[in-house]
Amino acid sequence: METRQQGFMDSEPLKEADEDLVSEVNLTNSTMTEEERQEIQQELAKLEEEIGTLRQVLSSKEKQHAELKQQLGLTPLSELRNNFSRGWHDMQSSTAYKKTTETLSTAGQRTSAAFSTFGNTITRRFGDLRNSQSFKSFEEKVENTVSTIKTKVGGTGPGGSFEEVLSSAANASSQDTPTNNLTDSSERPC
Repeated sequence: METRQQGFMDSEPLKEADEDLVSEVNLTNSTMTEEERQEIQQELAKLEEEIGTLRQVLSSKEKQHAELKQQLGLTPLSELRNNFSRGWHDMQSSTAYKKTTETLSTAGQRTSAAFSTFGNTITRRFGDLRNSQSFKSFEEKVENTVSTIKTKVGGTGPGGSFEEVLSSAANASSQDTPTNNLTDSSERPC
């Protein structure tokens, strides 16, 4: 005989002889007396009866529970809302939430201070730039150029506004532009 072990999936299907052998095996304890057997069966019946009674009592209690909740106006939605509120409160009172809130608050304050310092620095730099000699020289050159353009284009004195100079320049350029007298397309020679 071969002593090779086979796994569950490797076994061969049962044959008729094997089936007959299995059906003859008594699965009950052979050392048990008939009295013990009847006693166990009575205990089993008693337990099944108690289980049935407990199921009925539980069903009755669940029904009573639902009626009381209905009388109090507790709906599944309100219970969900209460659970959510309780959970939110529990989360807010947790140490992790408090530490995170403190950290974010500190970060926000530091960021605000950094932007404020940055804005002040930029403002100061622009003030320094405007007061510098090179910017003043550039500003004077622009003013001189604008006055020169005003006098050349519009003939207005230095008292005219920039918009007046632009409109007078636009008028002067439209008068200087020659117009082409084009004939109608039907009159052109081919």
